Amino acid sequence: MSNSFSLADLQKPIKSELKNFPAFLKQSLKSSFPIVDTIMKYILNQKGKQIRPTLVLLSANAVGEINESTFRGAALVEILHTATLVHDDVVDDADTRRGFPSINSIWKNKISVLIGDYLLSTGLLLSINKNDFEFLKVTSRAVKSMSEGEILQIHKSRTFDIDIETYLKIIHAKTASLFASCVDIGAFSATKNISHKKALHIYGESLGMAFQIKDDILDYTSRTNILGKPIVNDLKEKKITLPLIIALKNVSKSEASKIISKIRKGLTSSEIEEVINFVDQNGGVVFSQNKASEYLKTARESIQILPNSESKTALINFTDFVLNRSK
Repeated sequence: MSNSFSLADLQKPIKSELKNFPAFLKQSLKSSFPIVDTIMKYILNQKGKQIRPTLVLLSANAVGEINESTFRGAALVEILHTATLVHDDVVDDADTRRGFPSINSIWKNKISVLIGDYLLSTGLLLSINKNDFEFLKVTSRAVKSMSEGEILQIHKSRTFDIDIETYLKIIHAKTASLFASCVDIGAFSATKNISHKKALHIYGESLGMAFQIKDDILDYTSRTNILGKPIVNDLKEKKITLPLIIALKNVSKSEASKIISKIRKGLTSSEIEEVINFVDQNGGVVFSQNKASEYLKTARESIQILPNSESKTALINFTDFVLNRSK
Protein backbone atom coordinates (compact mmCIF):
# COMPACT_ATOMS: atom_id res chain seq x y z
CA MET A 1 0.00 0.00 0.00
CA SER A 2 1.45 3.38 -0.91
CA ASN A 3 1.12 6.52 1.14
CA SER A 4 -1.33 9.08 -0.15
CA PHE A 5 0.84 11.68 1.58
CA SER A 6 4.57 11.49 2.11
CA LEU A 7 6.12 13.00 5.23
CA ALA A 8 7.70 15.66 2.98
CA ASP A 9 4.19 16.65 1.80
CA LEU A 10 3.05 17.10 5.41
CA GLN A 11 6.14 19.15 6.26
CA LYS A 12 5.61 21.72 3.48
CA PRO A 13 3.94 24.39 5.68
CA ILE A 14 6.96 24.35 8.03
CA LYS A 15 9.66 23.57 5.47
CA SER A 16 11.90 26.57 6.24
CA GLU A 17 11.59 26.07 10.03
CA LEU A 18 12.49 22.38 9.72
CA LYS A 19 15.49 23.32 7.59
CA ASN A 20 16.81 25.50 10.45
CA PHE A 21 15.95 22.97 13.16
CA PRO A 22 19.02 20.63 12.93
CA ALA A 23 21.42 23.55 13.53
CA PHE A 24 19.35 24.64 16.56
CA LEU A 25 19.35 21.07 17.90
CA LYS A 26 23.10 20.68 17.34
CA GLN A 27 23.78 23.90 19.27
CA SER A 28 21.49 22.74 22.10
CA LEU A 29 23.47 19.50 22.50
CA LYS A 30 26.96 20.98 22.37
CA SER A 31 29.34 19.82 25.10
CA SER A 32 32.76 21.11 26.20
CA PHE A 33 33.88 17.48 26.70
CA PRO A 34 35.26 16.13 23.39
CA ILE A 35 34.08 12.51 23.89
CA VAL A 36 30.53 13.67 24.65
CA ASP A 37 30.60 16.02 21.65
CA THR A 38 31.81 13.16 19.41
CA ILE A 39 28.91 10.94 20.51
CA MET A 40 26.42 13.81 20.06
CA LYS A 41 27.69 14.34 16.50
CA TYR A 42 27.30 10.61 15.84
CA ILE A 43 23.70 10.72 17.11
CA LEU A 44 22.85 13.83 15.06
CA ASN A 45 24.21 12.23 11.88
CA GLN A 46 21.57 9.51 12.18
CA LYS A 47 18.79 11.84 11.20
CA GLY A 48 15.42 10.24 11.81
CA LYS A 49 12.14 11.21 10.15
CA GLN A 50 11.70 14.20 12.53
CA ILE A 51 8.09 13.22 13.17
CA ARG A 52 8.01 14.69 16.69
CA PRO A 53 9.53 18.12 15.87
CA THR A 54 7.20 18.21 12.85
CA LEU A 55 4.19 17.78 15.14
CA VAL A 56 5.42 20.52 17.51
CA LEU A 57 5.94 23.00 14.65
CA LEU A 58 2.71 22.15 12.79
CA SER A 59 0.66 22.42 16.01
CA ALA A 60 2.12 25.83 16.82
CA ASN A 61 1.53 27.01 13.26
CA ALA A 62 -2.06 25.73 13.30
CA VAL A 63 -3.04 27.85 16.33
CA GLY A 64 -0.65 30.81 16.11
CA GLU A 65 2.88 31.59 15.03
CA ILE A 66 6.08 29.58 15.40
CA ASN A 67 8.53 31.41 17.67
CA GLU A 68 11.78 30.74 19.49
CA SER A 69 10.05 28.90 22.33
CA THR A 70 8.46 26.58 19.72
CA PHE A 71 11.97 25.69 18.56
CA ARG A 72 13.08 25.04 22.13
CA GLY A 73 10.03 22.83 22.65
CA ALA A 74 10.72 20.90 19.44
CA ALA A 75 14.36 20.44 20.51
CA LEU A 76 13.24 19.29 23.96
CA VAL A 77 10.95 16.52 22.66
CA GLU A 78 13.53 15.37 20.10
CA ILE A 79 16.26 15.25 22.78
CA LEU A 80 14.02 13.36 25.23
CA HIS A 81 12.90 10.95 22.50
CA THR A 82 16.55 10.32 21.56
CA ALA A 83 17.43 9.70 25.22
CA THR A 84 14.73 7.04 25.48
CA LEU A 85 15.99 5.37 22.27
CA VAL A 86 19.57 5.25 23.62
CA HIS A 87 18.31 3.69 26.86
CA ASP A 88 16.00 1.30 24.93
CA ASP A 89 18.95 0.00 22.92
CA VAL A 90 20.77 -0.83 26.17
CA VAL A 91 17.68 -2.58 27.58
CA ASP A 92 17.09 -4.50 24.32
CA ASP A 93 20.81 -5.16 23.75
CA ALA A 94 20.32 -3.80 20.22
CA ASP A 95 23.23 -3.68 17.79
CA THR A 96 21.75 -1.20 15.35
CA ARG A 97 19.58 1.92 15.32
CA ARG A 98 18.27 3.37 12.02
CA GLY A 99 20.68 1.18 10.12
CA PHE A 100 23.75 2.46 12.03
CA PRO A 101 25.63 0.68 14.84
CA SER A 102 23.90 1.63 18.12
CA ILE A 103 25.64 3.74 20.79
CA ASN A 104 25.91 0.70 23.09
CA SER A 105 27.48 -1.44 20.37
CA ILE A 106 30.26 1.15 19.86
CA TRP A 107 30.78 2.73 23.30
CA LYS A 108 29.27 -0.08 25.44
CA ASN A 109 26.44 0.02 27.98
CA LYS A 110 27.90 2.23 30.72
CA ILE A 111 28.61 5.14 28.40
CA SER A 112 25.26 4.62 26.64
CA VAL A 113 23.30 4.92 29.89
CA LEU A 114 25.26 8.05 30.80
CA ILE A 115 24.70 9.54 27.32
CA GLY A 116 20.96 8.94 27.79
CA ASP A 117 21.19 10.76 31.12
CA TYR A 118 23.18 13.59 29.49
CA LEU A 119 20.48 13.98 26.83
CA LEU A 120 17.69 14.02 29.43
CA SER A 121 19.38 16.62 31.61
CA THR A 122 20.35 18.77 28.60
CA GLY A 123 16.74 18.78 27.41
CA LEU A 124 15.47 19.77 30.84
CA LEU A 125 18.07 22.53 31.22
CA LEU A 126 17.10 23.92 27.83
CA SER A 127 13.65 24.61 29.28
CA ILE A 128 14.79 25.75 32.74
CA ASN A 129 17.23 28.30 31.30
CA LYS A 130 14.41 30.03 29.42
CA ASN A 131 11.69 29.53 32.06
CA ASP A 132 9.67 27.18 29.82
CA PHE A 133 8.15 25.57 32.91
CA GLU A 134 5.00 24.45 31.11
CA PHE A 135 7.18 22.44 28.71
CA LEU A 136 8.95 20.85 31.68
CA LYS A 137 5.66 19.81 33.25
CA VAL A 138 4.41 18.28 30.00
CA THR A 139 7.61 16.39 29.16
CA SER A 140 8.32 15.22 32.73
CA ARG A 141 4.86 13.64 32.78
CA ALA A 142 5.57 12.00 29.42
CA VAL A 143 8.96 10.57 30.49
CA LYS A 144 7.39 9.18 33.69
CA SER A 145 4.58 7.66 31.66
CA MET A 146 6.95 6.17 29.05
CA SER A 147 9.06 4.54 31.78
CA GLU A 148 5.96 3.05 33.42
CA GLY A 149 4.76 1.73 30.04
CA GLU A 150 8.12 0.10 29.28
CA ILE A 151 8.29 -1.54 32.72
CA LEU A 152 4.73 -2.88 32.39
CA GLN A 153 5.47 -4.22 28.90
CA ILE A 154 8.66 -5.99 30.02
CA HIS A 155 6.78 -7.51 32.98
CA LYS A 156 3.89 -8.66 30.78
CA SER A 157 6.20 -10.12 28.12
CA ARG A 158 7.68 -12.35 30.85
CA THR A 159 4.32 -13.52 32.16
CA PHE A 160 2.52 -13.56 28.77
CA ASP A 161 -0.47 -12.20 30.63
CA ILE A 162 -1.76 -9.43 28.39
CA ASP A 163 -5.22 -8.51 27.12
CA ILE A 164 -6.48 -5.69 24.89
CA GLU A 165 -7.05 -3.33 27.82
CA THR A 166 -3.50 -3.83 29.17
CA TYR A 167 -2.01 -3.44 25.68
CA LEU A 168 -3.82 -0.14 25.14
CA LYS A 169 -2.67 1.05 28.59
CA ILE A 170 0.94 0.21 27.65
CA ILE A 171 0.91 2.00 24.29
CA HIS A 172 -0.87 5.02 25.77
CA ALA A 173 1.95 5.31 28.29
CA LYS A 174 4.79 4.44 25.90
CA THR A 175 3.85 6.28 22.71
CA ALA A 176 0.66 8.34 22.92
CA SER A 177 2.00 10.34 25.90
CA LEU A 178 4.96 11.65 23.87
CA PHE A 179 2.83 12.44 20.80
CA ALA A 180 0.44 14.36 23.06
CA SER A 181 3.44 16.21 24.55
CA CYS A 182 4.54 17.29 21.07
CA VAL A 183 1.24 18.95 20.20
CA ASP A 184 0.81 20.29 23.76
CA ILE A 185 4.18 22.04 23.53
CA GLY A 186 3.39 23.41 20.06
CA ALA A 187 0.06 24.75 21.33
CA PHE A 188 1.51 26.20 24.56
CA SER A 189 4.21 28.03 22.59
CA ALA A 190 1.74 29.74 20.25
CA THR A 191 -1.68 30.26 21.88
CA LYS A 192 -3.59 30.81 25.10
CA ASN A 193 -6.83 29.43 23.61
CA ILE A 194 -7.87 26.59 25.96
CA SER A 195 -10.26 24.88 23.53
CA HIS A 196 -7.55 24.78 20.85
CA LYS A 197 -5.09 23.32 23.37
CA LYS A 198 -7.60 20.63 24.42
CA ALA A 199 -8.40 19.78 20.80
CA LEU A 200 -4.72 19.31 19.97
CA HIS A 201 -4.15 17.19 23.09
CA ILE A 202 -6.88 14.73 22.02
CA TYR A 203 -5.41 14.77 18.50
CA GLY A 204 -1.90 13.95 19.78
CA GLU A 205 -3.03 11.12 22.05
CA SER A 206 -5.19 9.55 19.35
CA LEU A 207 -2.50 9.91 16.68
CA GLY A 208 0.07 8.33 19.04
CA MET A 209 -2.21 5.35 19.77
CA ALA A 210 -2.73 4.74 16.06
CA PHE A 211 0.98 5.25 15.31
CA GLN A 212 2.00 2.51 17.77
CA ILE A 213 -0.73 0.11 16.63
CA LYS A 214 0.47 0.61 13.04
CA ASP A 215 4.06 -0.01 14.18
CA ASP A 216 2.92 -3.28 15.72
CA ILE A 217 1.04 -4.25 12.54
CA LEU A 218 4.19 -3.59 10.47
CA ASP A 219 6.07 -6.07 12.62
CA TYR A 220 3.85 -8.75 11.07
CA THR A 221 3.39 -7.36 7.55
CA SER A 222 6.71 -5.73 6.63
CA ARG A 223 9.24 -8.02 4.98
CA THR A 224 11.89 -5.38 4.39
CA ASN A 225 14.31 -4.11 6.96
CA ILE A 226 14.54 -0.53 5.66
CA LEU A 227 15.27 1.25 8.94
CA GLY A 228 17.65 -1.30 10.36
CA LYS A 229 14.86 -2.57 12.61
CA PRO A 230 14.92 -6.38 12.70
CA ILE A 231 11.84 -7.88 11.05
CA VAL A 232 9.36 -9.33 13.59
CA ASN A 233 11.41 -7.67 16.30
CA ASP A 234 8.47 -7.81 18.73
CA LEU A 235 8.13 -11.56 18.35
CA LYS A 236 11.85 -12.10 18.87
CA GLU A 237 11.65 -10.02 22.05
CA LYS A 238 8.50 -11.94 23.10
CA LYS A 239 6.39 -8.77 23.08
CA ILE A 240 2.70 -9.55 22.79
CA THR A 241 1.08 -6.80 20.70
CA LEU A 242 -2.45 -6.20 19.41
CA PRO A 243 -2.34 -8.33 16.20
CA LEU A 244 -1.22 -11.37 18.21
CA ILE A 245 -3.60 -10.69 21.14
CA ILE A 246 -6.57 -10.67 18.74
CA ALA A 247 -5.45 -13.78 16.83
CA LEU A 248 -5.00 -15.69 20.11
CA LYS A 249 -8.44 -14.53 21.25
CA ASN A 250 -10.02 -15.83 18.03
CA VAL A 251 -8.85 -19.47 18.39
CA SER A 252 -9.36 -22.29 20.88
CA LYS A 253 -7.46 -22.25 24.17
CA SER A 254 -5.38 -25.26 23.13
CA GLU A 255 -4.30 -23.66 19.83
CA ALA A 256 -3.49 -20.39 21.63
CA SER A 257 -1.44 -22.30 24.22
CA LYS A 258 0.62 -23.99 21.49
CA ILE A 259 1.48 -20.63 19.90
CA ILE A 260 2.34 -19.04 23.27
CA SER A 261 4.60 -21.94 24.28
CA LYS A 262 6.51 -21.65 20.97
CA ILE A 263 7.02 -17.89 21.51
CA ARG A 264 8.03 -18.49 25.13
CA LYS A 265 10.75 -20.98 24.06
CA GLY A 266 12.09 -18.69 21.31
CA LEU A 267 11.03 -19.02 17.69
CA THR A 268 12.95 -20.63 14.84
CA SER A 269 12.76 -18.99 11.38
CA SER A 270 10.06 -21.39 10.22
CA GLU A 271 8.07 -20.85 13.43
CA ILE A 272 8.26 -17.06 12.96
CA GLU A 273 6.67 -17.53 9.52
CA GLU A 274 4.06 -19.80 11.11
CA VAL A 275 3.13 -17.18 13.76
CA ILE A 276 2.96 -14.41 11.11
CA ASN A 277 0.51 -16.54 9.07
CA PHE A 278 -1.42 -17.46 12.22
CA VAL A 279 -1.89 -13.77 13.10
CA ASP A 280 -2.98 -12.88 9.58
CA GLN A 281 -5.37 -15.82 9.16
CA ASN A 282 -7.05 -15.23 12.52
CA GLY A 283 -7.94 -11.59 12.02
CA GLY A 284 -5.13 -9.96 14.02
CA VAL A 285 -3.95 -7.59 11.29
CA VAL A 286 -7.41 -6.57 10.04
CA PHE A 287 -8.72 -5.88 13.57
CA SER A 288 -5.63 -3.83 14.44
CA GLN A 289 -5.85 -1.80 11.23
CA ASN A 290 -9.50 -1.02 12.02
CA LYS A 291 -8.59 -0.04 15.59
CA ALA A 292 -5.92 2.33 14.29
CA SER A 293 -8.52 3.82 11.90
CA GLU A 294 -10.87 4.49 14.84
CA TYR A 295 -8.19 6.44 16.71
CA LEU A 296 -7.33 8.41 13.57
CA LYS A 297 -10.99 9.33 13.04
CA THR A 298 -11.02 10.74 16.60
CA ALA A 299 -7.80 12.65 15.85
CA ARG A 300 -9.26 14.23 12.69
CA GLU A 301 -12.54 15.15 14.33
CA SER A 302 -10.87 16.70 17.39
CA ILE A 303 -9.10 19.45 15.40
CA GLN A 304 -12.00 20.49 13.18
CA ILE A 305 -12.48 23.49 15.52
CA LEU A 306 -9.04 24.91 14.64
CA PRO A 307 -8.95 27.78 12.12
CA ASN A 308 -8.40 26.62 8.55
CA SER A 309 -4.75 26.74 7.50
CA GLU A 310 -2.13 24.74 5.61
CA SER A 311 -0.82 23.43 8.93
CA LYS A 312 -4.27 22.26 10.06
CA THR A 313 -4.67 20.46 6.72
CA ALA A 314 -1.23 18.87 7.20
CA LEU A 315 -2.26 17.64 10.68
CA ILE A 316 -5.43 16.11 9.21
CA ASN A 317 -3.44 14.48 6.41
CA PHE A 318 -0.98 13.18 8.98
CA THR A 319 -3.65 10.64 9.97
CA ASP A 320 -3.63 9.25 6.43
CA PHE A 321 0.17 9.06 6.51
CA VAL A 322 0.09 7.09 9.79
CA LEU A 323 -2.53 4.64 8.55
CA ASN A 324 -0.92 3.92 5.19
CA ARG A 325 2.79 4.03 6.01
CA SER A 326 4.74 0.92 5.11
CA LYS A 327 7.82 1.55 7.27
